[in-house]
Amino acid sequence: MTLRLIATDLDGTLLDPSAAVTPRTRAALDAARAAGVVVVPVTARQPIGLRVIAADAGFEGWTLCGNGAYATHLTEGRMLFAEELPPATLRTLADALSASVPGLLFASVREGGETFVAQHGYAAVAQLSDHKRDPATMGGVPLDQVLAAPTLKLVIRHPELAPAELFATLRSLGLTGFEATLSGAPFVEVMAQGVTKATGLARLCTHLGIDRAEVVAFGDALNDVEMLRWAGHGVAMAHADAVVQEAADEVAPSNADDGVARVIERLLG
Repeated sequence: MTLRLIATDLDGTLLDPSAAVTPRTRAALDAARAAGVVVVPVTARQPIGLRVIAADAGFEGWTLCGNGAYATHLTEGRMLFAEELPPATLRTLADALSASVPGLLFASVREGGETFVAQHGYAAVAQLSDHKRDPATMGGVPLDQVLAAPTLKLVIRHPELAPAELFATLRSLGLTGFEATLSGAPFVEVMAQGVTKATGLARLCTHLGIDRAEVVAFGDALNDVEMLRWAGHGVAMAHADAVVQEAADEVAPSNADDGVARVIERLLG
C-alpha cells in the first residue's frame, strides 16, 4: 500500500504503560514524517492531555480529540470541525440512566475541549491521569449546569460500578441520538450521534486529500474499533480485547514492546 497517513490512538497504543513516548517510538514517528507521511493522534483525550506528550511525540499539526468529535491544530489553535451533543439529548440520557443506576456522576467537555464542567462530587473520585487535569481544579456544579450547554463529550462514571457495567446498562435502555463507547478510562464516554474516531478521521482525510486506502490506523480499545475497520490497514495491539483484534488487519506487539514503532519501521522499509 501507499502510506500517506498514520492515525494512532495514544493510551495503551502509542504510549508505553507509563504513558510515555519511548525513544524507539519517537524515532519511528520522525522517520515517517521525514518520508512525507502525516502522523495524526486520534484520541479520547482533550488538548490538555495532548500537550503533556506533544513535544515528546513531535505532534505539531492536526489532531482528533474526544473520540473524533473534533479536529484541532495543535500549533495554530484552529478547529476544522466540532460535533456537539445538544442539551436536550444530554438531559434525556442522564435522566434515563440515573433512574436505572443511582449515584452516577457526570462531567461535560466543552469549548474546543478546553472547558471541563464537573458535577458536585466528581472531583472526589477523579485522578490526575483520568483527564490529565488536577481534580483540585475541577470545582463542582449542580447536574443541571453540567447538562445545560452543548457538549463535545459527556463523561459518566460511578464511584463503585465498573465502566463496562455502566456501558451495558446504557445500551440496554435503547436510547438514541448519541454514540457511547469505552476507551479504557474509568468512565463511559458519550459523543454526538454518529461520531466515532472513524468519522472524524474520514473528515480530516477529506480535508487533506488522503484516501482511506492510504491510511494505517493503530488502536487497542473499543473506541478504536470503527477506525481500525475504516482505515486501509488497521493494526490492533497484542493486549487488545478480541473485538478490537477482530476489527483489525494485523495484530502488533503490545505498547510495552514498541508495537507501533515496529509496524511503522516495517512499513517504511
